[in-house]
Amino acid sequence: KVTFKKPKGKMSAYAFFVQTCREHKKKNPEVPVNFAEFSKKCSEKWKAMFGKEKSKFDEMAKADKVRYDWEMKDYGPAKGGKKKDPNAPKRPLSGFFLFCLEFCPKIKSTNPGISIGDVAKKLGEIRNNLSDSEKQPYITKAGKLKEKDEKDVADYKSKGKFDGPLKLPGKRWKRKMEKRKRMNKKLLS
Repeated sequence: KVTFKKPKGKMSAYAFFVQTCREHKKKNPEVPVNFAEFSKKCSEKWKAMFGKEKSKFDEMAKADKVRYDWEMKDYGPAKGGKKKDPNAPKRPLSGFFLFCLEFCPKIKSTNPGISIGDVAKKLGEIRNNLSDSEKQPYITKAGKLKEKDEKDVADYKSKGKFDGPLKLPGKRWKRKMEKRKRMNKKLLS
């Protein structure tokens, strides 16, 4: 029997100890409890306990781990739902990514050894300082790529469901893969 509701997590020995401390506090509901003080007192008591006293809570934690492992055997989450077709058209690059492809090599050449995070900060600063007219070519190019992508998606959907890999001529496929690798290197470098 497979269940789709994830089992309650396993509790540690300390969690069981805190739970028993809470039960003692529940017996005196008229006394207000400050959570910070309560946590501090619990941790102090736990540190002061010896092995024999802690062993009771260790046993409870071991039993709970057995329960958790047993319940996890029957747990079958829905994995992924639909499988993505590897031949589906890729999403087009945004205007910002087109901007980054152009300016990233310039920043790296002027600042050798710069970290990826610093490159991203500089790209953001440069882009924020551009006027709308300077940003427009990237936005226009991104719009054209988006239109092309919409056509590609429509063509792809009109062909029907995925029946296996598309048959591309050998040289064409290799060129396509090399182009993807170059684009990935540019984005990552």
